Amino acid sequence: MKIICVGLNYRKHAAEMGRPLPPEPMIFLKPDSALLKKNKPFFIPDFSKNLQFEAEVVLRISKLGKGIAAKYADRYYDALTVGIDFTARDLQHKFSQAGHPWELSKTFDGSAPLGTFIPAERFPNHSDISFSLEINGEPRQEGNTSDLIFGFADIIEYVSTFYTLKTGDLIFTGTPSGVGPVKKGDNLVARLAGETVLDFFVR
Repeated sequence: MKIICVGLNYRKHAAEMGRPLPPEPMIFLKPDSALLKKNKPFFIPDFSKNLQFEAEVVLRISKLGKGIAAKYADRYYDALTVGIDFTARDLQHKFSQAGHPWELSKTFDGSAPLGTFIPAERFPNHSDISFSLEINGEPRQEGNTSDLIFGFADIIEYVSTFYTLKTGDLIFTGTPSGVGPVKKGDNLVARLAGETVLDFFVR
């Protein structure tokens, strides 16, 4: 299975990162060893001194597809949740400054905690889904899919131009503004449309 991620896909997040809006989706992949399920704790790796959270709506692909037109995209995923794209921001900055690929800053083991999925049919409008992240009971990120630069259908159309989507593949669709660092002992709780889907600790 593939974990497909979209970078800089919320306008306010691009602004807080000091980056221009991308003309097309920015895609990178995480390996399956990045997945962290069942609310297992996340262990901060020794190689980073600035480990940051990015909460994102995640789509679960339910059907084989290649070259999918946007108007048919909703037929290819069956559930949504919230996941965290953990980023070693210090490594990302170092690699970017050197003009090198920065995948290592985002694709390490355990860097993709994944919440419990909710059937897609429970959301009447996929272009208007709220989600949030709290750390130690304090709101840190508030997002809504209406603010996406590239919506779900656009992402699926674009990604399926390059990759065959397979059942079980995951798409992390981007993070809103409010990203920041985590520390040992933090409790991260993510909600999708008000329903708690992820609740884990940082160790």
